[in-house]
Amino acid sequence: MLRIAIPNKGTLSAPAARMLREAGYAQRTDDRDLVCRDEVNDVEFFYLRPRDITTYVGSGDLDLGITGRDLLVDAGAQAEEVLDLDFGGATFRFAARPETLSTVQEINGRRIATSYPGVVERYLAEHGLTGDVVRLDGAVENAVRLGVADVVADVVSTGATLRQAGLAIVGEPLLRSMAVLIRRIGAPGGGQIDQLTRRLQGVLVARRYVMLAYDVRADLLDQASALTPGIESPTISPLHREGWVAVEAMVRRAEMHRIMDELYDLGARAILVTDIAACRL
Repeated sequence: MLRIAIPNKGTLSAPAARMLREAGYAQRTDDRDLVCRDEVNDVEFFYLRPRDITTYVGSGDLDLGITGRDLLVDAGAQAEEVLDLDFGGATFRFAARPETLSTVQEINGRRIATSYPGVVERYLAEHGLTGDVVRLDGAVENAVRLGVADVVADVVSTGATLRQAGLAIVGEPLLRSMAVLIRRIGAPGGGQIDQLTRRLQGVLVARRYVMLAYDVRADLLDQASALTPGIESPTISPLHREGWVAVEAMVRRAEMHRIMDELYDLGARAILVTDIAACRL
């Protein structure tokens, strides 16, 4: 039986469970349950603290896990990323008083307060920098004002909280995090692991694409196909109306309205969009 860890609480919990349901896996019906067995797919799900998931997967006690890339990097466990799941995004940045420093290179040798010491230490090592990393739990914005650190490294969305603390962002992000599927480094794949990965990839594609169908004159087919090339190529079918064809192709959801407008201007009609529930490419 495949054993998988997913977040019990927090921002990643509900999206992870929803994605697994879309991939055809049973999930718990009560948030107090810590284990859910999917007999049909021969999978057992364990609901754990997000920070603990990398430890269980890295030790080989569980086969796979869903957690944040930031937590994977921060833990330094023997686990690796298998698939970016495209939810739970977060951006980590340095911040300091504007009059103190303005470039990442000036961080060298400074005291850096953070709740993610592993993330900061990896960044410093990769960029040939040094620093005294001060680990704090929770919000770190006041660390500079209280004299604990010269720089902070934290998740930043709008930067409003940092500005309230008199801080400004320094340099480019040190990490862009996302929910990821992980497994133990060197663990064999195949079987159920590959099957689950394909299912999740299918969910990602279904979320990003729609099926677009339309009718167009045959002499305009090349121009229409250039707008809707599909994944491999569009599906073309002749219509009873002479000189016209029906076309079907997958297009990116974010681009569908622009493409529909351009197809209409070209002369296409009966333009329809259908959601994709699941797919295998």
